[in-house]
Amino acid sequence: MAEGVRLQKLLSQAGIASRRAAEKMITDGRVEVDGQLVKELGTRVDPDASVVRVDGARVIVDESLVYLALNKPRGMHSTMSDDRGRPCIGDLIAHRVRGKKNLFHVGRLDADSEGLILLTNDGELAHRLMHPSYAVPKTYLATVAGTVPRALGKKLRAGVELDDGSVAVDDFAVVDAVPGKTLVRVSLHEGRKRIVRRLLAAAGFPVQALVRTDIGPVSLGNQRPGSIRALGRNEVGKLYKAVGL
Repeated sequence: MAEGVRLQKLLSQAGIASRRAAEKMITDGRVEVDGQLVKELGTRVDPDASVVRVDGARVIVDESLVYLALNKPRGMHSTMSDDRGRPCIGDLIAHRVRGKKNLFHVGRLDADSEGLILLTNDGELAHRLMHPSYAVPKTYLATVAGTVPRALGKKLRAGVELDDGSVAVDDFAVVDAVPGKTLVRVSLHEGRKRIVRRLLAAAGFPVQALVRTDIGPVSLGNQRPGSIRALGRNEVGKLYKAVGL
């Protein structure tokens, strides 16, 4: 196209690499535009319409889009507002994220749980991350009562029947154990209300504490409860890839 922005300039402006490093990415065959591999340095693209990927991960060039990771504290509700005046994640955003309105929260956690919630004004990405058909996995650390037998993982992978249908985990592991309680890691792509608590209770191991550590490729890491951070460009690109955008 005669108009538009040179591809290497767009990659540089998006923070992917310096102009020179971006040129090498192009000539090395690592960059796609609208599904087509591009190796010509003179290529121009429309930053408002073209879909650009580097190594398969989408490059986000719209600077108005916001992508945040929140570590929801225990005792806080997963809503942007609460008509009963209870503390909610909207309160945190109002005080700590200036000028960033109309954010969607991706994934709920009950008030007794803590952990990762994504916040974005990218409606299409939020919709796909929450839609069960895209099967984006979520990982939790749960402290359960009692000593967990080795056979529990096999049982949970096979599926447990709940009052609203069967649910099976994608992965399960015992992380640590002390007398009277066990720390387990559970991964599943279900999004039903209190699904991890209900699943483990149905298997005979009530949850005493629950933390969500991962949503797809994004990890909570060492974020403190109540803290908010901006996702890195690589993380955003991986989220897009996870939902086929």
